[in-house]
Amino acid sequence: MILEIAMLNVRSGQTTDFEAAFAQAQRIISSMPGYVRHELQKCLEDSHKYALLVWWETLEAHTMGFRRSAQYGEWRSLLHHFYDPFPTVEHFVPVLA
Repeated sequence: MILEIAMLNVRSGQTTDFEAAFAQAQRIISSMPGYVRHELQKCLEDSHKYALLVWWETLEAHTMGFRRSAQYGEWRSLLHHFYDPFPTVEHFVPVLA
């Protein structure tokens, strides 16, 4: 299993709209082949910063399946205009349980 972590910095004054848009967008990602689960967490120290954690069965499920899908265009339209700067996305594998 692969954990995708995206650090999302939302533009000032847009967190409420971002959270509403994410509530819509999460149905897109959760319908993708290879998707396992996700969490969106808000930073306590910076109310404009979020961590998106998405568990995938494989790296390719995210990088090839989701990012190259038609649904990704809808995801992008709903969410990408909220970010400044554009998110850093990295993938992790378990080391110790």
